[in-house]
Amino acid sequence: MSGLLTVVTPVWRVQGYLTECLDSVLCHQHDAAVQLVAVDDASPDHCGALLDVRAAADPRVVVVRLDRTRGPGEARNAGLERATGDYVWFVDGDDWIVPGALAVIEARLRSEKPDVLVTGVARERWNRQVSRWTTPDRVTCGPAALTAPPPPLGGLIVRRQLLLDAGLRFRPGAYEDLVFAYEVLLTATTVATVEPACYVARPDRPGALRATGTAAMTGAVAQFGHLLGRPEVAAAGPEVRRRVTARAADALLGVLHRVPAGSRRGMFAGIAALLREHGPDRPDGLRLRLVAGNAFTAYRALRAVRRVPRRVARPVRRWRRNLRKAALRGYYQWQLRRPIDENLAVYAAYWYRGYACNPAAVYETAAELAPRVRGVWVVRAGGRDVPAGVPTVRPGSRAYFRALARAKYLINNATFPPYVVKRPAQVHVQTHHGTPLKTMGLDQPRFPASLAGFDAERMRRNLAKWDFSITANRHTTLLWDRQFPIGGETLETGYPRNDRLARATPADTAEARAEFGVAAHERVVLYAPTHREWHPVFTPVLDVDALAEALGPDTRVLLRGHYFYDSLGFPPSHPRVIDVSRHPSIERLCLASDVLITDFSSVMFDYAVLDRPLVIFAPDWDVYRAVRGVSFDLAAEHAGTFARTFEELVEAFRSGQVQGAGAAGMRTRFRDRFCALEDGHAGERVVRRVFLGETG
Repeated sequence: MSGLLTVVTPVWRVQGYLTECLDSVLCHQHDAAVQLVAVDDASPDHCGALLDVRAAADPRVVVVRLDRTRGPGEARNAGLERATGDYVWFVDGDDWIVPGALAVIEARLRSEKPDVLVTGVARERWNRQVSRWTTPDRVTCGPAALTAPPPPLGGLIVRRQLLLDAGLRFRPGAYEDLVFAYEVLLTATTVATVEPACYVARPDRPGALRATGTAAMTGAVAQFGHLLGRPEVAAAGPEVRRRVTARAADALLGVLHRVPAGSRRGMFAGIAALLREHGPDRPDGLRLRLVAGNAFTAYRALRAVRRVPRRVARPVRRWRRNLRKAALRGYYQWQLRRPIDENLAVYAAYWYRGYACNPAAVYETAAELAPRVRGVWVVRAGGRDVPAGVPTVRPGSRAYFRALARAKYLINNATFPPYVVKRPAQVHVQTHHGTPLKTMGLDQPRFPASLAGFDAERMRRNLAKWDFSITANRHTTLLWDRQFPIGGETLETGYPRNDRLARATPADTAEARAEFGVAAHERVVLYAPTHREWHPVFTPVLDVDALAEALGPDTRVLLRGHYFYDSLGFPPSHPRVIDVSRHPSIERLCLASDVLITDFSSVMFDYAVLDRPLVIFAPDWDVYRAVRGVSFDLAAEHAGTFARTFEELVEAFRSGQVQGAGAAGMRTRFRDRFCALEDGHAGERVVRRVFLGETG
């Protein structure tokens, strides 16, 4: 089998990760054409059996077996011998490829045909948290590439013929991947990049080869010796050679401090010999001169001396931070003894992310009906979507603590930090941010997968602070009487944020559509999925590019990703798909659309206010119901159309089911149950009760 891309995967003692790795290549890439060569490096666990099962079921998989364990470098070399693709990607058996990555990579390879494609790489820590990616801004070819840190091996997709022509292979020993990456860039003449993360590495997982230092890591000296001895480096100018050797020495000294203490002196001598052979006669800086002179004791003394300021500075910085924090808390305690400002309200939304949701709607309504009440918003650094003229305070500032201590009203759709004191004279309004489909509050312990960050005792203390809890309908009121039991008053008013939808006119819709350049004849489909607690990163269940293609030239798709997933994922590439994940107003997106596709997101309850076609696409409904817990059977009581597969979804549009009488009937029943109070005056009802004290 031949094609564009071969993935080569060395496999040794990764049985707990291997299936996830193989699935990421073969199952989550939208039918990308790929060959996978998996090399069993005489792994002593069940890896070989897992590979046999996969190869028997999938002709794209080629299994290579080594007679004894030779290490990842030689295993990759063996895989390279069996590769047939135009390009080769080395993917370790305990790492994985981001869903959708291969389609993006294939498109870039076909369009640019580079020697090397460098992609972003993310890192998944031992606790399964994924860091933001390393983005390749600009990658240099030739000897100058050796003056910068090399891209991680998982971020390199290399033209196979380049490797064959140059005779590039992985060398035996530790750090073979780093030197191979340098050699590839040294040899290449054209390099392209993909900014988003395509590859996720697990460098510190338990059992990883480099998770703990070993004497074998001293082999890095020989690896760099081979690299510095390349003729391209020798032929480079003196300034480039100086920078290359300095970079190599820095890298090796970094390794030196990770190897066992008994191996350090010998490794240091190897670094010294390398620097004398390839470096300038007088290296830059005292540190490198000590290395070149093999002055190990003096080098250690210098390092110890230079570490003293850092050791002193860290506690000093910590002491200053703690002192400032104590001073601010003291200031807060003082402000708590000062009089309440009867005409001040503090607003917050989504843990200080910005100006949004029900608090924003209450703020705007209060400006009309209770203008005596001044509003100030808490918005963290980098917070978005604050309109001009809206007063803000930064969390942790004096103004922040002063406002929290003295405001008569505290309005939030999430929670304030635990240190926030609710004074007896203050009024705390919890607006929430969605009608609940999933299990919430004090019911959550029944579903362990939902308990990340959950603190029942903290929730109990928060509930004691709430004077008002806003609900959108009877369904929510009944649930939250058990899930969020408060001693205050439940305001069953509808959601203030939906007033804009309830009062929307054709002119509002036309204005929203014009923002996205939508023609009058085009159908706009808004896709707004929620997050899944069991997925640490964005794992799409719907291919929006394929959807746009299937629905035809008169359909535009707006993709609204959940804000929890901002570290991994690919923007759509279809010309009729627009990524609106960072658009400031979900209400405006709803107005611009003709149809909503969602899954378990509470946006379904808001969108139903518009009485427009609504589709639930939930291939993992059974999983969500079992893992997260739900308050009603969405599959039976949805608001129009329910699809479990992509084929069902497309057919529902093509057949007219989405806009048919059956769907309209389902939507009517859904609206009667969940939207009966959404008449455009929910914000007014809240303001009149909370700020004006009206009870009628």
